[in-house]
Amino acid sequence: MSLVRALLTAGRSALAERGGVAAIRPFSRALAQPVRITFVDKDGSEVPVDAPVGKSLLEVAHENDIELEGACDGSLACSTCHLILDEVSFKKLKAPEDEELDMLDLAFDLRKTSRLGCQVKVSPELAGMRCQLPAGTNDMQQQ
Repeated sequence: MSLVRALLTAGRSALAERGGVAAIRPFSRALAQPVRITFVDKDGSEVPVDAPVGKSLLEVAHENDIELEGACDGSLACSTCHLILDEVSFKKLKAPEDEELDMLDLAFDLRKTSRLGCQVKVSPELAGMRCQLPAGTNDMQQQ
């Protein structure tokens, strides 16, 4: 089977009926396998999870009962979903936007590989990523 035929077949199988209108999910989502990511808690315990491609690290943490706060529900208005990423994974990400950098300035225990979990989307390239939860958070909304 040719690659084109395989993709078309996969696309047809990804059709979803919604309100009588057929919509095709993007091939990347329809074909993507979950990505193994490890969260490292404040006490050093490791929690490996299978993260769906396209979800934010904050969403993945919440879905797996990882204590990553996210006080603003991912609206980029706090720094409580601050994570410290492994250097290899950090380098694979696009540079953070200015708004994220502004919020990171408020984060507790800021490191050179710090990112906000609400701004990092899971992608296949991030397989094997390790995300360290910092020792604490600064919740400016509570002050």
